[in-house]
Amino acid sequence: MSALTSRDVLRPGPTGFKAWAQRMVFALMPYFFAFLRRWKPVMKMGKTNYLTSRYDDVREVFATDPVFGVVYKPHLDVIMGDQPFFLGMGDTPEYRHDTDAMRKVVRADDLPLLAARTEAQAEKIVAEAGGRIDVVDTLVRRVTFTMLGDYLGVPDPPGGDLRVWGTRLFEFQFVDQGNDPALRKEVDEIAPALRMHIQNEIARRRIDTGNDDVLARCLALQKAGDAAYSDDFIRTSLMGFIVGGPPQPPMVVPQAMEQLLRRPQVLAEAQAAARADDDARLRGYVFEAMRFDPLAPGLPRVALADWTIGRGTSHATVIPAGAQVLAAFASAMMDPRRVADPKRFDPDRPASDYMHFGFGLHECFGRHINHATLHLMLKPLLRQPNLRRAAGKEGKLRKSGPFAERLVVTYG
Repeated sequence: MSALTSRDVLRPGPTGFKAWAQRMVFALMPYFFAFLRRWKPVMKMGKTNYLTSRYDDVREVFATDPVFGVVYKPHLDVIMGDQPFFLGMGDTPEYRHDTDAMRKVVRADDLPLLAARTEAQAEKIVAEAGGRIDVVDTLVRRVTFTMLGDYLGVPDPPGGDLRVWGTRLFEFQFVDQGNDPALRKEVDEIAPALRMHIQNEIARRRIDTGNDDVLARCLALQKAGDAAYSDDFIRTSLMGFIVGGPPQPPMVVPQAMEQLLRRPQVLAEAQAAARADDDARLRGYVFEAMRFDPLAPGLPRVALADWTIGRGTSHATVIPAGAQVLAAFASAMMDPRRVADPKRFDPDRPASDYMHFGFGLHECFGRHINHATLHLMLKPLLRQPNLRRAAGKEGKLRKSGPFAERLVVTYG
């Protein structure tokens, strides 16, 4: 995999005052959420938008899927060429059919191998980095796209790069709320090119079956006569996993590393777990670090019918049909009503304290892969002696909007 930096993968971010204002918004967001949890748990924003910030209310939105539907279909239709993908569906027979079909080829017994591949790739990168490494690009993005690309059976396209294409489509699908025309122009080129690339791989792999990967398993079931695995279904599913999967770890894992670096004692404990090969303990440190700076502030849902959030409480609020609700899981994971001593770093928290991958029907399909691999992307780095920030600005996490951009550490 060729060397790329965030300047190659990410679109140019804002500069000057706009960049400063953006940083301030992210820095002040925890205080804003704390205020809302105390005084306005369900806040109306404009005419048809709401934000819910308490743990119970966020879980209610995620758990009440017949009322709070996903909003992803319009952008998914652009990416997938109007082919349906289950991320954009409600709880329908088609949704159940498609997710069941993919569970046949994305298997729980793959997790130990994916974990081993992740750790081995990260170890090789750290060993070759010469005591100085950018956590975002050189480590996490390379490991993630290599590991998941190989697992899915989708290599880099001729003349393109999955890191760029996947990240750009992810931005369009999950970040672009303003319908940026420049981004849409790129998507209108990338999306059909990626669809064609995957279709070409489907045709090629019918002849050359290659390794045991998700594409090979789909084609084997197609050959056996299983009507679920049409070319359209295989192509769309693989594309959906590329768009929704590998762009995420390069965002959130460097953020977790930044949180560890801010806490020297916690960092030392995480390093001790890494050196002891205590992967379960290490996972606890990384997932707890992610709680302090999660992937996103929240996830949007649209009300399909009138609904009262927080029914029976003093903040009960009627959400009218058609309104959009941001379920702020970043706030929910800091709610002292359900999360004990939320400002304390505690790697032994129960799983119920976390909503890193959503909750309910549309909880991240790849959450088990994340659970098995995210901490192992950092494990070889955490095992290094004298691990510390690089000097100057490079040693502090730099972000471009929601995307981690650069974080350089030194060791040895």
